[in-house]
Amino acid sequence: MALNYVWLGFFLIAFVVAVFKSVFLQDTAIFGDIMNGMLGSAKTGAEISLGLAGVMTLWLGIMKVGEAAGMINRFSRLVNPFFSKLFPLVPKGHPAMGSMMMNFSASMLGLDNAATPMGLKAMKELQELNDKPDTASNPQIMFLVLNTAGVVLIPTSVIALRKAAGAANPADIFVPTLISTFVAFIIGMFTVAMYQRINLFKLPVLVFLGGFGAVVTGLYFWVKHMPAEKIGPTMSNLGGGIIFSIVILFLGAGIIKKINVYDNFIEGAKEGFAVSVRIIPYLVGILVAISVFRTTGCMDYLINAIASVFSWMGFNTDFVPALPVALMKPLSGGGARGLMIEVMTRYGADSFQGKLASVIQGTTETTFYVLAVYFGSVNIKNTRYALTAGLIADFFGLLAAILLGYLFFHGA
Repeated sequence: MALNYVWLGFFLIAFVVAVFKSVFLQDTAIFGDIMNGMLGSAKTGAEISLGLAGVMTLWLGIMKVGEAAGMINRFSRLVNPFFSKLFPLVPKGHPAMGSMMMNFSASMLGLDNAATPMGLKAMKELQELNDKPDTASNPQIMFLVLNTAGVVLIPTSVIALRKAAGAANPADIFVPTLISTFVAFIIGMFTVAMYQRINLFKLPVLVFLGGFGAVVTGLYFWVKHMPAEKIGPTMSNLGGGIIFSIVILFLGAGIIKKINVYDNFIEGAKEGFAVSVRIIPYLVGILVAISVFRTTGCMDYLINAIASVFSWMGFNTDFVPALPVALMKPLSGGGARGLMIEVMTRYGADSFQGKLASVIQGTTETTFYVLAVYFGSVNIKNTRYALTAGLIADFFGLLAAILLGYLFFHGA
């Protein structure tokens, strides 16, 4: 119901603001702009959904081969000690465990084109365990919230944009971004665990957290002295190499098991287009609502109000120019990216505001988009507390990003 209220709120608040602008401020273009934005966003939503068709077809085909070859089951057993604590209602060795692991791995490597199809595959498998098909199950909510936290080991796209904007050291946002996104992930995990009354203070979870910390430390020392222009290509090559190796592993396992690899690929690929079409209404709905809210200037009013409150309280408000990125990121990744570039253009890529906007951009995922696409793919209508938990993770990720921005960059 939370998503329902937010969606309605976007429209109703925007309408009140638009009427005020039209009647009292004599803005004769406001309603025309709103309609143009709505139609444009509807078109964009359909194009994004259909654009996923090819990628979905490819990866669902590959996943089907991996499933038939027994590799997904092996991945499930590999992650079961940790995932069984997060997803106690998912049976041991269930294919969803392997699909979720593949999704999280692709996300952390920054390979969104692979992560989304794998995530949708995982949602479908979790839906098979759902005894209330129109209502989000506990495992689906945990999976979605961890996805919205969006842990990416190295934010290559942000580093690339900073380099294009003329930053002296484009990768200087790496450490604070990694810490803040990890904070969002941990907060999201524990928030859902509190809702579901899951005890996470167990050895497998603690081992995972310690292992992740070791990976972060290792990455830091690896890229610390690497030229900025090599970080993006190196990590992109590493991520692509890992995922392609998994593809070859699946195909090789299929050959060893003597299954018809091609027929299994085609069988799985057939699902891709159907899923892409099914998410169109959900994606169009959320993008149109966001467009209306932005076009009427409601986002700007919200940011100005926040700035006024912090100024009245006597806090430093240097972070405020980067806030549009934070408020836009849960709604639209492309919109947040554009705002980040705008901040760097206006204040400078090496300014406190430019660096903070970059950290924020790399911290969390597009929560509303993820919920709309993933839940829409399996026709979930009642999302329960998924949005609330996702936004809590976003908030603490943002708070960590701001505090780390001041620690690393303010006054430097």
